[in-house]
Amino acid sequence: VFLQPPSRHSFKLELYSGTRLPERCSNIRVMLECTCLRKVGDIPCFVHPSKNNETAQHSPLLKTLCIGSYLDVEEIACWVQSLVQTAWEHLPQWQHWQLTVLPSSRSCRVLLTGPSDRQLCAELVFAVEQGSP
Repeated sequence: VFLQPPSRHSFKLELYSGTRLPERCSNIRVMLECTCLRKVGDIPCFVHPSKNNETAQHSPLLKTLCIGSYLDVEEIACWVQSLVQTAWEHLPQWQHWQLTVLPSSRSCRVLLTGPSDRQLCAELVFAVEQGSP
């Protein structure tokens, strides 16, 4: 599942130097984008506060899913697991299947158990595209 940054934000992949594999040791920085030069209506710029809006703003979602300026994959996994569990309860067409969210700190793993004990296992792995707008 490719994650998209919220409006007026971008992702920047920052690699660790060292001997470990970059994709396993990357930090994804969430950067605020300046909107001063764009026509965005009455929406204030996050980066450069105006006189009416003295402090820079941050998305509530980012406050939940980030540690400082970086995405927290464990928080994202927990959040997505909760969303999947809640969404499942609103899918009446799957009423004969039971969803079990399996423990995982870096993805969303689910086990579906259906009629005649038929089972399906799925894992949602999170990613961002480099240069994501």
